[in-house]
Amino acid sequence: MNDSLREVPERAFSGAASAIPAVQLLSNGRYHVMITNAGGGYSRWKDIAVTRWREDSTRDNWGTFCYLRDTACGAFWSTTYQPTLTPSATYQVNLSEACAAFRCYEQGIDAHTEIAVSPSDDIEVRRIGLTNRSGARKVIDLTSYAEVVIALAAADAAHPAFSNLFVQTEILREQQAILCHRRSGAGDHAAPWMFHLIVPTEAVLGDISYETDRMRFIGRGNTLFNPQAMRDVATLSDSEGSVLDPIVAIHCKLIMDPEQSATVAFVSGVGENRDACLRLIEKYQDRHVTNRVFGLTSSHSPSVLQKIKATHADAQLYGRLADSIIYANASLRAEPGILIKNRLGQSGLWGNAISGDFPIVLLQIGEPAHLDLVRQLLQAHAYWRSKGVIVDLVMCNSQGTGSRQLLHDQIVAMVAAGTEANLNDQPGGIFVRLAGPLSDEERNLFQSVARVVLDDKLGALAEQINRHSLPDAIIPLYTPERTPQVDAAAAVESSCGDLQFFNGLGGFTPDGCEYVVTIAPGQVTPAPWVNVIANPSFGTIVSESGCANTWSENAHNFLLTPWSNDPVSDSSGEAVYLRDEESGHFWTPTRWPSRGLGHYVCRHGFGYSVFTHSQDGIETELSVYVALDAMCSPMAGSSIKPWLAACGDGARFTSHQARLVFAISCRT
Repeated sequence: MNDSLREVPERAFSGAASAIPAVQLLSNGRYHVMITNAGGGYSRWKDIAVTRWREDSTRDNWGTFCYLRDTACGAFWSTTYQPTLTPSATYQVNLSEACAAFRCYEQGIDAHTEIAVSPSDDIEVRRIGLTNRSGARKVIDLTSYAEVVIALAAADAAHPAFSNLFVQTEILREQQAILCHRRSGAGDHAAPWMFHLIVPTEAVLGDISYETDRMRFIGRGNTLFNPQAMRDVATLSDSEGSVLDPIVAIHCKLIMDPEQSATVAFVSGVGENRDACLRLIEKYQDRHVTNRVFGLTSSHSPSVLQKIKATHADAQLYGRLADSIIYANASLRAEPGILIKNRLGQSGLWGNAISGDFPIVLLQIGEPAHLDLVRQLLQAHAYWRSKGVIVDLVMCNSQGTGSRQLLHDQIVAMVAAGTEANLNDQPGGIFVRLAGPLSDEERNLFQSVARVVLDDKLGALAEQINRHSLPDAIIPLYTPERTPQVDAAAAVESSCGDLQFFNGLGGFTPDGCEYVVTIAPGQVTPAPWVNVIANPSFGTIVSESGCANTWSENAHNFLLTPWSNDPVSDSSGEAVYLRDEESGHFWTPTRWPSRGLGHYVCRHGFGYSVFTHSQDGIETELSVYVALDAMCSPMAGSSIKPWLAACGDGARFTSHQARLVFAISCRT
């Protein structure tokens, strides 16, 4: 790391484990990058999502990543903990206003990654320095990856597969870059262009290859944890054009002798049009210009903080609070007793001129002596806004009747004297409200929907952030009683010979009532083969892998479980796990999410789907169906015939059989 960057206060982590992701916000006011201590995050330009991201504090596996692969042994890992989750012997993270830095050590390779946003251009630089500590010559594959959006984040989240159809990609081989743009319809505003560029070093061996098709890179049924590109090919396919699922990925091969170092930079950015992107590509092809970005950020950061009269220590504090704004944190929300009392929806906020479209930070204040909290939060609001994080700051005056107006006037005066006086009662702005006129229901609503609830009775801002922590897990960690010894799985018998229109994976039964899919070890279908099961008010979609989502009334507006709309990985929010309580070995009765050994058989019928599998001497049969006249979708580990009459009588089964019924239901 540059010496100039070391002088800036920073947050340091010795691992990726944290209660919620710790974030660092990097921005020049227009181009915004959020990066977590695990390496996840997003890139945005103004209000446009450049790369795909979803809030997921459990996995945190969305963002721009770089893979490393040792060509000699085939082992691969990432320069950050995500997305390969490799437990590096040395993993260090340093987050500062100037840049985010990661260091990991794997397979004898010491990797140091620095991420910064240029103060002058709408670009980000990810500079990766590799040093060979193995004592032997190494040939390393280095590959970048990011999913392209170039649209409003809300529009992409609503229908990503549809959004993908309008993105076109173009490989510029001479410039060693990829260009992406979104086709706009009649009357639409022209969307910006995005580029992804590699700035290589002398250690690069052979040609650089490219990929813009996510299906080719990840492979059907895989994820970023185990992409196809890291296992089967030495170069990428160079696909481009109107791909169904656009990404940007650039691959190069590095050769390093013992103790030799090599540095490669990946530059991503946005321009108003194609020519603007080409100018940026030409500028940042120069390695010296790219490296200069890191020096500029160290001098630019103090000037940004000076505008809002904040110190670096203040910025670190506000950054820590941003953790709980970007990723929901139960420890900073209202108490469960308050949450359960709330009966109002988003429309309950509208009477107070608050839309509810942005995260809400709520301050409850009742003493003039604690006005420093108001000053800090006004400063924090300006800081977040400069980093592209839009928040509704609600300050609720709960002082007694006698002096309530005096405190209210003092708060309003502080808002008017601040840098964001024009944002008073504006979306993404500042809202000062008296608690007295609010009903109990409205007070509960404010506390229930706020991402962060602060109270002047609980001390200074730093004290409140430090005091809160997530509770320890109530369930103790499981310890196996014996070493797992997985038996060879018995193949589930399936008669493929009598299937009609059999294609090697599936076919129709002779009576046409079922479509049977048999998936052998290592096999996947070319796309999710699904069954839509529904009654007039309730339904579910289930694929041959067992991935499902359930809805009530409307499949778009009233989802009960998430739908990924991802034909590549086909992930799901519904699953059933089986675990041997002695060995600890676990698997699922469906191919997803924890595939066991042996064959899986899926039978899609009219109004039901059945999955059969055999593992470790346990034969399972999972039935999925929807009740004919109720908002209920049971998943039963038994034959489908008993449920046609009733929901089972346990006495009919022997001691070696068991039935479990899991149900997803909705009450109106």
